[in-house]
Amino acid sequence: MSNVLVINSGSSSLKFAVIDPLTEKFFATGLVENIGGEAHLVVKMEGDKVDEITAVPNHQVALELTVKVLEEKKLLENGLKVVGHRVVHGGEFFSDSVIINSKVKTAIESCNELAPLHNPANLEGIEVAQKLFKGVPQVAVFDTAFHQTLPDYAYMYGLPKELYEKKGVRRYGFHGTSHRFVTLQAAKLLGKTRPEVNLVTAHLGNGSSITAVLNGYSVDTTMGLTPMEGIPMGTRSGTIDPGIFMYLHRQMGWTVSEINEVLNKKSGFLGLSGISNDMRTLSEAAVAGNAQASLTIEVFCWSLAKAIASMAVALPSIDALVFTGGIGENSALIREKTLAHLKILNFEVDSGLNLMHGKKEKGIITKEGSTRAMVIPTNEELLIAQDAMNLVS
Repeated sequence: MSNVLVINSGSSSLKFAVIDPLTEKFFATGLVENIGGEAHLVVKMEGDKVDEITAVPNHQVALELTVKVLEEKKLLENGLKVVGHRVVHGGEFFSDSVIINSKVKTAIESCNELAPLHNPANLEGIEVAQKLFKGVPQVAVFDTAFHQTLPDYAYMYGLPKELYEKKGVRRYGFHGTSHRFVTLQAAKLLGKTRPEVNLVTAHLGNGSSITAVLNGYSVDTTMGLTPMEGIPMGTRSGTIDPGIFMYLHRQMGWTVSEINEVLNKKSGFLGLSGISNDMRTLSEAAVAGNAQASLTIEVFCWSLAKAIASMAVALPSIDALVFTGGIGENSALIREKTLAHLKILNFEVDSGLNLMHGKKEKGIITKEGSTRAMVIPTNEELLIAQDAMNLVS
């Protein structure tokens, strides 16, 4: 028995997968959306699929329903070795994945204020799984853990030091599991060990972050205390002049909560374009002649190029720039436009390889003689399963 159940518990959703981390085989993947109402359950298995709408009042029912389907499909008949949980924020408590006990749960709960939309839901998923799988070890894998190797001069803000010492105000970084996964994959593809690689990794999706990887470890990243810092994203503004807060309060009469709502949920691609937070929709609109969609794409690529260049400052040399995530893996347009801004770093895209999304030449999409750029699909669920198995083996 070597199967691992991976759980990503969100505020109103539950993503899951059943994986054998030794063979890297996915037996099932699924999602329960709209927990608290009429929920949509989708489970995909090899040659089979479950797709239904049903009332799911809470996460316990969501996981019970998931387990029922997995048992009916005989995916749990040999039992589970371990359950692995994605946890968004580990603060300064965790620099690696850990087996969950009462002290770990208390530490996760203490980070609730740093990730109020995520950590309480992550913790709820842990509590429910512990009830349903009594005696099965549970492991927490933290989005922030990979970035705990940032030096103090990279994670400190130019604020009164008491805010860090008393309230933990610093840059934490996110998407760490994805950045770590593609770091390990890039090292393999380049024929190097992890300590031998210097990379800039760009996880681009509805949320995006860029990380400088020195000798295999994170030394700087664009997201900060919260996932709102960095480049413009699907609905998040990214980094803006802090003075905009006071300006909006004075000019619009908005409260802090209203400003936060705009910057988190109504800005980024959605706010700039007025159309969508989805880059695929914006790309289609731009081709059809929508000027605002085109501008949104240009803003994103320009911001992304600047972020990549700023991360390069932390490295003595760049073995590769790695694109990953939904946009990073699938948008040849975004990659090409971004690399066109980075001639100072000697990037020269190979249009043919770029259009193949890194499916040849070990993921490389640049011309021979230029600095390498690569496309590497991320697989956070697999890394969570591997971490979980390693901790209990």
